Amino acid sequence: MNWRVIPLETCNAATAMALDEACGEYVKAGGPQTIRFWRWKPSAVSIGCFQSLEEEVDLAACKRLGVDFVRRRTGGGAVYHDYEGEITYSITAPEHFFGKDITASYKLICGWLVDAFAQLGIAAEFKPINDIITGGKKISGNAQTRRGGVLLQHGTILYDVNVRKMFSVLRVSKEKISDKMIAAAEERVTSVKKMSPATYEQTYDALVAAFTKGKETGIGKWTDAELLRAKELAETKYKTKEWNFQR
Repeated sequence: MNWRVIPLETCNAATAMALDEACGEYVKAGGPQTIRFWRWKPSAVSIGCFQSLEEEVDLAACKRLGVDFVRRRTGGGAVYHDYEGEITYSITAPEHFFGKDITASYKLICGWLVDAFAQLGIAAEFKPINDIITGGKKISGNAQTRRGGVLLQHGTILYDVNVRKMFSVLRVSKEKISDKMIAAAEERVTSVKKMSPATYEQTYDALVAAFTKGKETGIGKWTDAELLRAKELAETKYKTKEWNFQR
């Protein structure tokens, strides 16, 4: 099976989600299964498809700090995506490639992440249902959806973590933004930068090597049709109040 690899790109929140959806439509129509990597600019908060934006995100803080927001098609919780501190990936492929067992498919794809961390000297492990941990701390979170026979899994690799800024845009109680609670959060989350001397670029290279290992792959690019569809989806769906504030 030949995988298309879309190299690390930079896009805003709406475009990032729109490209995932456009890619899924292309794969459903017979296009190649795709591995893509990106970073969020501006930094953004994404919420799970079943969450309330206003309950989970401090929109005034986002506006003040220039942080974007978007609703994902996948479930899970609210996530702060930092431009400097994160690499995000997505896998889009026919569902049958990974079987019907959700946990097993998470374990398989997250295993590629574990391999990447190993290349960086970080001993990490998959923690069901969708986390990667090292030393008891979370270093990657992942989410998945299956629609129309196509699997989409995307997730974050924490290169660096700014817990104070993360708390400032997620709607948490003021008590949680105390130094004590910041320290407690930092005890639950870690990053590549804290665990390895690897640079951002070296981290990305390790991810590409691990995700493509044992596969027939080729560096690819978005088709004109995907880009056109993604632009349409960004404007008519992912940037709209109807989508983002639906709950």
